[in-house]
Amino acid sequence: MLETNTAFQTTADKPKVRNVGFLLISNFTMMALAAAVEPLRMANQLSGKELYNWCTISEDGNQIAASDGISITPDSAMLESLTLDVLIVVGGVNITRSYSTRQISWLQAMARKKTLLGGVCTGPYLLAEAGLLDGYHCSAHWECIASMQELYPKVICTNQLFVIERDRMTSSGGTVPMDMMLHLIQRDFGYKLTTAISEMFICDRVRDQSDYQRIPLRHVLGTTQPTLVEVVSLMEANIEEAIELDDLAKYVGLSRRQLERLFQKYLHCSPSRYYMKLRLFRARQLLKQTSLSIIEIALACGFISTPHFSKCYREYIGIPPREERKGKGNRDEDKKFSQLIITDLPGLASKNEESLLSLSLRVLGEARYEPTYGSVPLPLT
Repeated sequence: MLETNTAFQTTADKPKVRNVGFLLISNFTMMALAAAVEPLRMANQLSGKELYNWCTISEDGNQIAASDGISITPDSAMLESLTLDVLIVVGGVNITRSYSTRQISWLQAMARKKTLLGGVCTGPYLLAEAGLLDGYHCSAHWECIASMQELYPKVICTNQLFVIERDRMTSSGGTVPMDMMLHLIQRDFGYKLTTAISEMFICDRVRDQSDYQRIPLRHVLGTTQPTLVEVVSLMEANIEEAIELDDLAKYVGLSRRQLERLFQKYLHCSPSRYYMKLRLFRARQLLKQTSLSIIEIALACGFISTPHFSKCYREYIGIPPREERKGKGNRDEDKKFSQLIITDLPGLASKNEESLLSLSLRVLGEARYEPTYGSVPLPLT
């Protein structure tokens, strides 16, 4: 899937500087942003050259709050005049309530300019909403994959850590954006520089596109119960059409009684109850993240009727599906709450493009006296 972008070329005397923009969505994840930016900084430091320049962007150029409550002042507002080789959407918490139609339109305009587009954490959700991932394989944080599969059937959602395909690159959250950016740097400047960057960040293994997000259960059980993990994986992959417990047991070479004992010992419930919880958790995601009707969600989660779905949801979750959905309509109150920090600390006016292009040079100048400065020579051919 990794393909060469012919827009990125080097000359005989110096490399072409790649301009990378990061569109910050309200409640973006600070870790995802840092993991994506820092490899670019280190590529410049280790080469002693300005290989990459980067800037942060918000819709209006005003301060924007991350999911941890820290506000930052971006370098620019969304401008048609911005010259970018790469534009990455940085998402985070409550992504379905955090974006605007203006941001979607701007992403579509940047796509028409043949910009390489990317998304990290829940950022791919916006690219899908803009119709910019149709026909592409896509990675995103596991929390929003279910809703993306339902809402955007033309997008090929995967559980891969990240995907670089043609002129799109998408990544799940946490530290994974660093792996994706290291692969981008390797494509642009070679393996030697990428290896040096990973050594500087004490990263003992750079993950690639064949690595997958680990389901939450593995974090609890580790590798001690592979059969149980396999059964739960089968359950998760068959939400709409549930598999009978006898068939599940047969698939993993156990009797139904052995399967029930395994669930009771490690998950403290029966297989059928666990399966029901998985289906209702998926339903809760769809209620909160999509505008699908309740009957559509019931069918997507393997329930034969709305009354049965509502009864089970109320018993397990504690409130009816319609009450759960009411929170989705309080968009004005949510916006008012999320803007409290921003209104107390009004942002600065947008900087001009000349000041944006000097950011990476300023950072590179500050690193000039580091012992690693210019330690990785680049073949400029």
